[in-house]
Amino acid sequence: MRFDLTDLRLFIQVVESGSITHGADRANMALPSASARLRGMEEQIGLPLLERGRRGVEPTAAGLTLAHHARLVLRQIEAMHGELGEFSAAMRSQVMLFANTAAMAEFLPARLATYLAAHPGLDVDLKERRSIEIVKAMAAGVGDLGIILDSVDHGELQIRPFAPENLVLAVPKGDPLAARRWISFAETAGRDFVGLTLGNPMQDYISAAALREEGRPLAFRVRLGSFDGLCRLVEAGVGLAVMPETAARAGRRLMKIAMVRLSDAWAARRLLLCCRDFEALPLHARGLAAHLSP
Repeated sequence: MRFDLTDLRLFIQVVESGSITHGADRANMALPSASARLRGMEEQIGLPLLERGRRGVEPTAAGLTLAHHARLVLRQIEAMHGELGEFSAAMRSQVMLFANTAAMAEFLPARLATYLAAHPGLDVDLKERRSIEIVKAMAAGVGDLGIILDSVDHGELQIRPFAPENLVLAVPKGDPLAARRWISFAETAGRDFVGLTLGNPMQDYISAAALREEGRPLAFRVRLGSFDGLCRLVEAGVGLAVMPETAARAGRRLMKIAMVRLSDAWAARRLLLCCRDFEALPLHARGLAAHLSP
């Protein structure tokens, strides 16, 4: 059987997206051409590689095996490109980086800006996922690097420190709580809150912690999609907000809000850089990993 690199890249895109249509789009290929290639691959191997259903496709056992080896082949190609990049400045390399909401919003923009500016031949395919989803993807060999919360079981993945991500309470400047340096979440009982949109991984973590530790759910007056929006609501006295310290500091510079540290254990968090094997990464990915976790 003979599969070319285009076949392998297409198959990985289809498996990762769970859709032939989306996979073809990611591979920059017309749907009829992609479908024909997939049928040709199945004919060559003599086995079905995908289970087609109403909600998309799932790899069969043979498909999972092919996907595993396809990733190994493509990673080796990337490694070759990275090392040859030392000899050819024109050759481009790519790193697939998975990151959770906190890393995407608070830390990665600045860190990637300096690194990418200094490495014009490198592209980063950045994907936002929940930490638990990142662990599963990395364990399956999808992606080069991931950034996760330390509260998630990382299994056999290797980890390095990335950044602290403590949660704090944002309150209006004139609120009595603004004079406090530390506060326990239990002391906010009876206060109104504002939060991020339903399903946001950060907000889900905060809400679950509040329910688990204090036995009461957070009741939100309104939910918005950004920390900046939450800070504006806090400034107007609509409600309090629990958010990362970096987001509260940024809001405090522009708005009349104060930041009070939470003394609860669940509010002290760390972000970790994870990988299956840092030493086995292609040269360009190793360089980015070293930059992200100095």
